[in-house]
Amino acid sequence: MTSPEMRLDKWLWAARFFKTRKLAIEAINGGKVHLNGQRTKPGKCITIGSRLTIHKESLEWQIEVLELPKQRRPASEAIHFYREDEAGREQRLRQIEEQRLLRAAAPRPAAGKPSKRDRRMIHSFTGKDR
Repeated sequence: MTSPEMRLDKWLWAARFFKTRKLAIEAINGGKVHLNGQRTKPGKCITIGSRLTIHKESLEWQIEVLELPKQRRPASEAIHFYREDEAGREQRLRQIEEQRLLRAAAPRPAAGKPSKRDRRMIHSFTGKDR
């Protein structure tokens, strides 16, 4: 008897790592997803116990596949489709916290173009007023 299999791109979509299968395919083709330590193709079949490394932006997941769902489920259920490496999880959470702190400390640019009053002040400051 053969073990159950599922396409890699479909599993990534069902486990909610990517919003669409197209995004999952682009990530796989771009080398952002490795199956058992090697680059792979979107149509490669995975089984329970497969190990995946997923890179999204500056974050990385090291996971082991626990379940092959028949359809996409809510995020609260999708987290049971895999088991994440604890050290990788802690590192990813630390990175998220660092990024949050950096965003909070960074000055925010003014939205939109300057008003007439702002333009006059800029011109008087730079010496471009007539």
